[in-house]
Amino acid sequence: MRDIAREVYEKMKVGSSAWIKPIAAKGDTIPSFQAVHEQVQQLKEEGLINISTIKRQQDGLIDSIRIQRLA
Repeated sequence: MRDIAREVYEKMKVGSSAWIKPIAAKGDTIPSFQAVHEQVQQLKEEGLINISTIKRQQDGLIDSIRIQRLA
């Protein structure tokens, strides 16, 4: 599985924010996107990002995460 969180992080400038969402054209699905939450948590623990928002569907699955790059 690709590291979606790292891909988004590397494209960002320090201080900017971005939404991380599954991209169907790249083979992402909502169920497979749930692993991104763990990737984002690792980046947060390393002090690289701050998690602004986590949006969930009615069934509780995460469908988008907003992050801010700190370093």
